[in-house]
Amino acid sequence: ILTLKGIFDFFSPFLITLQDTGLHYDRYLREVIDFLEKDQHFREKLHNTDMEDIKQGKLAKELDFVSHHVRTKLDELKRQEVNRLRTLIKAKQDLEGGNDIAVDHQALLKQFEYLNHMNPHTFEVEDLDRLIKSATKDLENYDKERHEEFKRYEMMKEHDRREHLKTLGEEERKREEEHYEEMRKKHADHPKVNHPGSQNQLKEVWEEADGLDPEDFDPKTFFNIHDTNGDGFFDEQELEALFTKELEKIYDPSNEEDDMVEMEEERLRMREHVMNEVDSNKDRLVSLDEFLIATKKKEFLEPDSWETLEQNQAYTDEEMREFEEHLAQQEQDLNQKAVDLQKQRDELERQQEQLNEQKKELQQVRKTSTQRKCQNVFASSKCHDLQFNRENVPLACYKQV
Repeated sequence: ILTLKGIFDFFSPFLITLQDTGLHYDRYLREVIDFLEKDQHFREKLHNTDMEDIKQGKLAKELDFVSHHVRTKLDELKRQEVNRLRTLIKAKQDLEGGNDIAVDHQALLKQFEYLNHMNPHTFEVEDLDRLIKSATKDLENYDKERHEEFKRYEMMKEHDRREHLKTLGEEERKREEEHYEEMRKKHADHPKVNHPGSQNQLKEVWEEADGLDPEDFDPKTFFNIHDTNGDGFFDEQELEALFTKELEKIYDPSNEEDDMVEMEEERLRMREHVMNEVDSNKDRLVSLDEFLIATKKKEFLEPDSWETLEQNQAYTDEEMREFEEHLAQQEQDLNQKAVDLQKQRDELERQQEQLNEQKKELQQVRKTSTQRKCQNVFASSKCHDLQFNRENVPLACYKQV
């Protein structure tokens, strides 16, 4: 029987592990799921609900029938989450406002999309509906965002390399470029990589990782061995674990030429490829039936060769050009801000100097005025042997005539 966590694997295989989903409301999502899973009625309805209905939020209506204890806990969770968001948004507004940056209020409100912030006190059907739909949408884009992040990483690495070359003399630059080409060729010189999810790839895991005879390879037994949590499905993490042997052919953390960030991108590419080939109902899980059907296909028995990352550059020349133009514009903007800030600082110092001069002038005028008054008082009185303070003001008259 599928638990709520199992169903939520549709949009988040991370929820059954300790891995963070990457969502800014990850903790809230986990805690809501944990409490709902404890309600017997909700679990029973979940078991009889179609996956597509769950995606569309129809399951949320069953919230009205969960126990009072669970609803009370969900209310408390929501109040804490609303307060957390309000605190973060207030801090962000203060920070951006203090830097004279226009605050995008619509963007800030989008951070509330996974709950109804107009009712900050109780967790209602709409809150569960929003949470399911938001997490589904956000996590479906998770891999895409990881690819974009990797692309930026690769372009920045190439940009830094080019900028470093500009600082070198002709001979040093030539040696550096020769070393770069040497490392690139060394990285590409590795054993043949099996097509992910193919018979050859799985047999290699069967033999080298499982210590079993390749002649005895059995897909069903293989599935049961590597379904590590025993839920009857390969989730994304269990699939990625199958590619470790292939990745070790390409990447070694002790080698200068091997980039571990690239290794994780390669792992992601392999997992996505197998999911696209095998996951027929697109629930981000591979069932035993889906796996066995895939093992009978031609792609499993006679796969094409697998092109690794070094054969597939992450970015185009045009993207690299735009990226460097963007960096140059950012640098120009920062330099202009630095110039403007220096001008403001110089102006403030100039104004402070003027204020200091005006203060001195006022003090001198006051001193002169006081002295004149005292002299007039002395002339009109018959005081002798006056005692003066440091500002030349009479303190007392000791002898009077």
